[in-house]
Amino acid sequence: MKKLIAALLVGTMVFSLSACGSKETASTDAATEAATDAAEGTEAAGGTLVMATNAEFPPYEYYEGGEVVGIDADIARAIAEDMGMEVKIDDMAFESIIAAVQSGKADFGAAGMTVTEDRLANVNFSETYAEAKQVIIVPEGSEIKTADDLSGKKVGVQLGTTGDILADDIEDGTVERYSKGAEAVQALVQGKIDAVIIDNEPAKVFVSENEGLTTIEDAYEAEQYAIAVAKDNTELLDKINASIANLKESGKLQEIIDKYISAE
Repeated sequence: MKKLIAALLVGTMVFSLSACGSKETASTDAATEAATDAAEGTEAAGGTLVMATNAEFPPYEYYEGGEVVGIDADIARAIAEDMGMEVKIDDMAFESIIAAVQSGKADFGAAGMTVTEDRLANVNFSETYAEAKQVIIVPEGSEIKTADDLSGKKVGVQLGTTGDILADDIEDGTVERYSKGAEAVQALVQGKIDAVIIDNEPAKVFVSENEGLTTIEDAYEAEQYAIAVAKDNTELLDKINASIANLKESGKLQEIIDKYISAE
């Protein structure tokens, strides 16, 4: 009986609304549309961000048990969590990251990426979250002691990295470009090249894994790492910057870095 009464009431309301004319119908439609928009807005507040990276750069990004982990990966997940979202990591060649961000294939790029003028011409960068420097890996006993000593030498770099950019300044040298930093180091171990220019923290990992190698410190000036975002996506850039500020203030950012890089 209650269901029958309710049905009759609903039917009466529907008849009344339809008999009232276009204004009431428009109001009902507007209310429905507003509710739909609100629901869609809530859904958009969640969602997934796609991060482009090159998971060949420990301790910033590398594979462990089939999952991409490291400083950049953990920071990206922390940023997404702070924004009420999730992150999907897309592993690709380093030189493809900026193009992926520009085209919208990825929402942002994080790969131990140094802020440079050339890159700023193509993407925007977030506030910096880490400082790094380039070093030179050489065999123990090498005659190479400074960056100037690379003149006339065969030097390995990872394609598209800061090391690749710096190698262009080597006089009378030969630059061998590899898709992965580990490939450049392996070529050094095999005696195919004389040195490798690469970021300091990955260099520590490669030297620890390959006996007979050492690094030349203070060969280059310090540089800043940041997250790359498309030029027209200022809204996302602002949100990422706000999350980075939150992570710095809470101590979470330093906690992530300390997890992978021990204080020395």
